[in-house]
Amino acid sequence: MSEAAVAKSPAAGAFSVFERMVAWRYLRSRRKETVISVIASISFLGIMLGVATLIVVMAVMNGFRAELLTRILGVNGHLIVQPLDMPLEDYAQVAGRINGVPGVQYAIPLIDGQVLAQGNIGGGSGALVRGIRGEDLGKISIVANNIKQGSIAGFDTGEGVAIGSRMADNLGLVLGDTITLIAPDGDVTPLGTTPRMKGYPVTAIFEVGMSEYDSSIVYMPFSEAQLYFNMDGRAQAIEIYVDNPDNVDALKPKVEEASQRPISMVDWRERNRTFFDALQVERNVMFMILTLIVLVAALNIISGLIMLVKDKGHDIAILRTMGATRGAILRIFLMTGAAIGVVGTIAGVLLGVIICLNVERIRQFFSWLAGERLFNPELYFLSQLPARMDASETISVVLMALVLSFLATLFPAWRAARLDPVEALRYE
Repeated sequence: MSEAAVAKSPAAGAFSVFERMVAWRYLRSRRKETVISVIASISFLGIMLGVATLIVVMAVMNGFRAELLTRILGVNGHLIVQPLDMPLEDYAQVAGRINGVPGVQYAIPLIDGQVLAQGNIGGGSGALVRGIRGEDLGKISIVANNIKQGSIAGFDTGEGVAIGSRMADNLGLVLGDTITLIAPDGDVTPLGTTPRMKGYPVTAIFEVGMSEYDSSIVYMPFSEAQLYFNMDGRAQAIEIYVDNPDNVDALKPKVEEASQRPISMVDWRERNRTFFDALQVERNVMFMILTLIVLVAALNIISGLIMLVKDKGHDIAILRTMGATRGAILRIFLMTGAAIGVVGTIAGVLLGVIICLNVERIRQFFSWLAGERLFNPELYFLSQLPARMDASETISVVLMALVLSFLATLFPAWRAARLDPVEALRYE
């Protein structure tokens, strides 16, 4: 059956076989339509790369935030409790009462202090000493499950310390070596305050995967930390880990009641607000910037369709003469342009998923190709490039690309439908 016969057929309704056939024919490349074909190919590639880039960037930023959050909260806890009225000498009893609060995983008495750490090489580096009981260190799974050398068994009974892998590398330390810790607040003498200096054997080396922690934290037995920082019989604070970090506000009144004393509380959001706010702003800005790639590709669809309408003016005149309605012409060019957007979006999603699943291998390949380490953990905190796809974000990217593609086809399709047979012949 001819195109004219199909066009006149009563069965030829909206998006009929006839309309799809003509739209598909317009999509195929012909020798005299090389420019139009090139523009269509560029539009397809633009949408595919734009969608893939958006998916990959959003997945990497989601993974980056999730990994940082896991490591920051895994090491630091979700709520810090400090006394207001008197030294925290009953820390064991206070921690025990807080442990009984529903929603609290565990409460850990801590002693924190800044020191200068020296090893076998280098002039030393700043470090954070965390005095902690051995049983409590075992509860911090991100540390206890990532001991690379040595062991934290018998941590309380020994005088050794656990350090991060990057600190060990920077100071040239191996298991069994002595790390020297120098605290500015030491003994008071007639000549003034002298720094406190003491050496401790390295009994464990851990690696949590975040360079800031692996290069700066020293875990010391709680009793040793009390002696080193002149806090006999006292704790500096109690660190609380909860089941749901996002629900920490609801636990604050219960924790205060369980403390049975005036306390100050600082949660993880207050301690890291600037950092995570900056990540959120960067994520939103990147989304808007990368959306421009899809927008440019959609504009290419408009230019390609306008040129196609001009080139097919004679065909439009014949179709209208043979009985094709304005609506049929509109739908033909809508399908022609929308096909580029739909296929490009599907290809972009597939490409984005493949890249997200292999993003770390891709990073390693480009690092090998460039001869230098990309995504330096000392700058980006994490030792691996994470990617975590979010279903709702992926769907929003797909919908955005499809909407832009459909909108891009409206004006050229409307222009084609507006041509009557006599006017259309002028485009020939």
